[in-house]
Amino acid sequence: MLALAYLYGAGAPRPTVVQLRRLGLVALGIVVGFPTFTSLALVTQTASHGAVVIACLPMATAVFAVLRADERPPSMFWLASGVGMIAVLGFIAVSGGLTGVPGLADVFLLLAVLFAGLGYAEGGALARELGGGTTIALALVLSLPVTVPVTLALAMTSSFVDVEPSAWLGFGYVTVVSMFLGFVAWYAGLARGGVARVGQVQLAQPVLTLGWSVLLLGEQVGSATVLTAFAVVACVVWTQRARDYAAPSTGVSKGRE
Repeated sequence: MLALAYLYGAGAPRPTVVQLRRLGLVALGIVVGFPTFTSLALVTQTASHGAVVIACLPMATAVFAVLRADERPPSMFWLASGVGMIAVLGFIAVSGGLTGVPGLADVFLLLAVLFAGLGYAEGGALARELGGGTTIALALVLSLPVTVPVTLALAMTSSFVDVEPSAWLGFGYVTVVSMFLGFVAWYAGLARGGVARVGQVQLAQPVLTLGWSVLLLGEQVGSATVLTAFAVVACVVWTQRARDYAAPSTGVSKGRE
C-alpha cells in the first residue's frame, strides 16, 4: 500500500521490460530471500549472533556490485572488506557455528546474505536510472502476486491470540521503516556513492543491532561478540579510505531520489 501510494504520488514512470527483469532480481533478493531466511534463523538464534554473521553482507554486496553493477573497487578495498569478513567467520567458529556441520541457523543467515547482496547490488544499479524510492516501491509491487497469497494463507492457518503488542509494534516498524522508508534512502545512497563502497557502511550494523538487542530484547552480549563487532566496524573506515574508487555516474535527478 505504501509503495503504490508512493508510485502514484511521485508520478513514477513505467519501467522498461529490461528494468522489470532486473526488478525481479531485486524482489527475489530483498523482498523474499533476505527477510525469509533471516526470520527462519532468528527463530532459534539470538539477534546479537545474527547481527555479526550478517556482517558478511558488505563483502557479498561488493562481489555482486562487480558482477551486476559494473564496478571495479581497488585492491585495498578488497583487503579491508576481506579482513572484516574473516573477523565474522572467526566469530562463527568461536561461537560453535563452524564445529562439525554448521548450525542450521547459520546456514539460513548465509543464504540471507547471498540474497541480500544480489538485491542490494541490482537495486543500487537500478536506482541510478529510477531513483531510490521508485526502485524499492516497484520491487514491492512486483512481489504482490507472491506476497498476497502467502500472507492470506498464513493468516487463515495461524493463530494470533498470543501475539504480544510489542510484536505487532515490531512488525509495523519492519514494514514501514526496514522494508520501505529505509530502502528509499539506501538505494539512493548506493546509486550516488557506488554499490560496493557505500555497501561497506553495513559493517556498522552489528554494533547498532547489538545495542538494540540489549535495550529492546534484554539479550546478553558476550565479549567475543562485542570485540568482533567493533573489529568489523573498524574495517568500514578502511574501505572508505581506499583510493582510486570512482562510482558509476547516476542519471537520476535529485527530485526523483
